[in-house]
Formats: sequence, C-alpha cells, structure tokens
Amino acid sequence: MHRILLIDDDEQLGPPLATYFRRFELELVQALRPSAGLELLAQGGFDAAILDVMLPEMDGFDLCRTIRRGSDLPIVMLTARGEVMDRVVGLELGADDYLPKPFEPRELVARLQTVLRRRRASSPAEAPDLLEFEGLRIDAARRSVQCLGRDVELTGTEFELLHLLARESGRVLSRDDILNQLRGHEAELYTRAVDIVVSRLRKKLEPLDCIKTLRNAGYSLALRRVAG
Repeated sequence: MHRILLIDDDEQLGPPLATYFRRFELELVQALRPSAGLELLAQGGFDAAILDVMLPEMDGFDLCRTIRRGSDLPIVMLTARGEVMDRVVGLELGADDYLPKPFEPRELVARLQTVLRRRRASSPAEAPDLLEFEGLRIDAARRSVQCLGRDVELTGTEFELLHLLARESGRVLSRDDILNQLRGHEAELYTRAVDIVVSRLRKKLEPLDCIKTLRNAGYSLALRRVAG
C-alpha cells in the first residue's frame, strides 16, 4: 500500500480523505504544519506528498522548494485559486502536478496514481536500464543522471521527461505526445507544463546543449548515442 503525506492545516480535510483513499489502497497521513510534515518525511516511508499552497510557517511553494533540495518525492500541489501562475510557479519549483481547490477526491486519487505510475522503473522491454550519449549517462534502474561526468539531481518529472526523450532519441515528440506518455490520458493537457520542465532540464544539463526545440513540432534529444 502506498503511503501519502498530506500537509494541509485544514483539520477537517484529512480524516474523510484518508477513508476515501483506503478504497484505492492508499494510506494517507496528515500533518497540519510544514515543520511536522518535514519531520515525517525525514523518517522516510512515504511514496508521495500533497502540499497545500496556503500554510502556516511557510507557504506550499517554499515547502516544495525545501523538499526538492534533498528529495525527488512525487509532489502534488493544491492551489486554492487554481490560477495559471500558481500552477506555473509550483511546476517550476519541482512539483509533479497540481489540482485547484475545491477538488473531487477521485480526481486527486487519479493524479496521485499517475505520478506514482511514472515513478516505477521502466521495464527492460521498453528500454535498456543504461542509456549513454556523448556527455550524458542515464541509469533508469538507479534513476540517476550524469552530465559531463557530474551527477545531476532531477525531480521525478524531469527524470521521466529526459528518459522519454533518450529512449526516443532522434525523434521529435510533440508536447501532447509527452504529456500523454508522462501524465496519462486522464490528466488535463497543460502544454505550458512541458515547456517549464524542459527549461529546468536545460539549466541543469548546462553547458551540454542536448534538448532541441523544433518550432511548431516539439522537442528531441540531439546527442550521439555511445555504442554499448
């Protein structure tokens, strides 16, 4: 059973949501304050986190940034207003998905199931565990990336997007292609999210210039494959 940490100061939200989650074999634990949530995360054993944006002590964006400094745990943000800028900021900070409040519990479960599914290691039938290019090494089994010999820390979404482009190296993938493969067809198509993740990846992989944009077409990984 997957364990999910909810960090939200609404005491009335956790208990009924936990009851609903159990129907989908998800165990929900609630922390009312960011400090308590970070203590729980430090103990380990969680498979994903749900962060409210409006929190005491620090807002959800700062909390997301703090978690991302040492973990690629899947994160779903709850945005009270559902404004596009909130979504963009959350994704830029490393959140894997977002959901505006008020929300339907079933949609939150669907979003969680999608990010958890993305975290599963790729099957050997889909691609080899190790993909090596000139200047770039991707180990799917360890979910690790090396760029020009140095380790690169990626969020779950960043890794999955890079791994997808590497598996399809040389092929141009449209934004919708990427969203459908990473998020699943049940998730809302939000093409700006792809641009955000690509931008973050490019910064983290500098000075290697490996992700190319083809106007009105999409993205591709433009590196020479190293024969294994």
